Amino acid sequence: MTNIMETIPLLSTIILLPLIAAPLLWLCNNRQQSRNLTIIILVLDLLLALWMVLNFDSSNSGFQFVEKSPWIPLLNINYQLGVDGISLLFIPATILLFIVVTISSWSVVTKLPNLYYFLILLLVSAILGIFLALDTVLFFLFWELSLLPIYFLIALWGIGPNRRRAANQYTMLMFAGGTPILFGFVLAAFYYGGIDNSGLIFDYTTMLTLQLPPELQAGIFFLLLLGFAFKTPLFPFHTWLPNVVMEGPITIAIIMTGLKLGAYGLIRFAIPLAPDAATEYHWLLAGLGVIALLYGGVAAINQTNLRQMLAYASISHIGLVVLGISSFNIMGIEGAVFQLLNFTLISAALFFLVGALHHRTGSTDITSLGGVAQSMPLLASFLFLFGFASLGVPLTSGFIGEFLLLVSTLESHTGAGLASLFAIVIGAAYLISIFRKALFGSITNPVVASATDLLPRELRTVTFIALLVILFGVMPSLILDSIEASSTAWIERITPVK
Repeated sequence: MTNIMETIPLLSTIILLPLIAAPLLWLCNNRQQSRNLTIIILVLDLLLALWMVLNFDSSNSGFQFVEKSPWIPLLNINYQLGVDGISLLFIPATILLFIVVTISSWSVVTKLPNLYYFLILLLVSAILGIFLALDTVLFFLFWELSLLPIYFLIALWGIGPNRRRAANQYTMLMFAGGTPILFGFVLAAFYYGGIDNSGLIFDYTTMLTLQLPPELQAGIFFLLLLGFAFKTPLFPFHTWLPNVVMEGPITIAIIMTGLKLGAYGLIRFAIPLAPDAATEYHWLLAGLGVIALLYGGVAAINQTNLRQMLAYASISHIGLVVLGISSFNIMGIEGAVFQLLNFTLISAALFFLVGALHHRTGSTDITSLGGVAQSMPLLASFLFLFGFASLGVPLTSGFIGEFLLLVSTLESHTGAGLASLFAIVIGAAYLISIFRKALFGSITNPVVASATDLLPRELRTVTFIALLVILFGVMPSLILDSIEASSTAWIERITPVK
């Protein structure tokens, strides 16, 4: 088995398996066959990803399992893939999230199931490509390819009356954000290529060995920061997220809150390609993080809908991640990566449960709920568990990432760190308030009174995620050991040599 695995292009297989297998869905005669085939494909892909993790050398800070071949030789653009400690765990986490997505739509998607699951498999391939691409043009290609399936998933399977408007808003804003990203990559490619007259250089690993002049660094840093801010999302580029979460299917809510691709772009490209500019403008990153942190928390307090509240809470949480990144110390980067992985578990579980609640009651507005814990005790219990895990309760994975981020922030930006502590108090306030109103009290809605609790497949799904949340909370070294070497190398590149 090992010999066979060593002969195949592992990373390409992980990316392309869902893409190549997706056309088989058109042979399915009903939605049961479509969803079963989707699950089988994703499980096979997850096994490949886990094999990669098990064979990854965590002591090596460089990229591993590298694949490189010419793609557009005239422009020096290559098909180049690789994985390091920073990107490693995002691969199985992404596939696991899409398994949760598929289970969440098990009995919800009734129209065009073949097309729905086809788009799901296209999307997972594109996102895996984002994490694995080591050529900036290839990265941008995967980045833009993810827009198409997301648009149709929102427009065709959304639950809100303005779903097509939300789909258009998201797509237009992401196109707007993609423009400065591409421009930044092209500027860097021209400069790097001009150093030795070798032509354009889009090879990310080569870029890391070279250095941009300060004035160009500033330009590229701001271009990439602007582009990735749309996707993160950071204030004031966040407006699409609450709309998409409310109007789109629960599928999209899970993906948008569970995968913070914009924050990954900051870590992977914006800061390493312009380290001097990033350190000079650390205050800007910290400021954007604080604004998102406080704005998201305050906005969440004023929500009366669970989906809307979780959307704004997601904005607040990503603010703390950006704040931790801006500290430029080992605790900050490890905490940021840890917390981004944590979002994949906890946000997926929260929206999975909220989606199950909506499917049973037809609403996630607290005025239509109340007494959920009486008719659906298992759903309420897990919702309570994951909600407090998102606040960083000890013995959960949320505690580790949040603690690292808080310590790093207090060390580098004391004022912002104190603001973070205040935001955590706000987070506890809005979560307890809305959960109290939605889960407890007397039952006033007959639909809630007659609703069924979690089904066996739903219970197995959230139980598995809960075990992972507790496991990584009790044994954080399972994650931290994998990312330590690459995080240290990341800090060494960012920190100026004195």
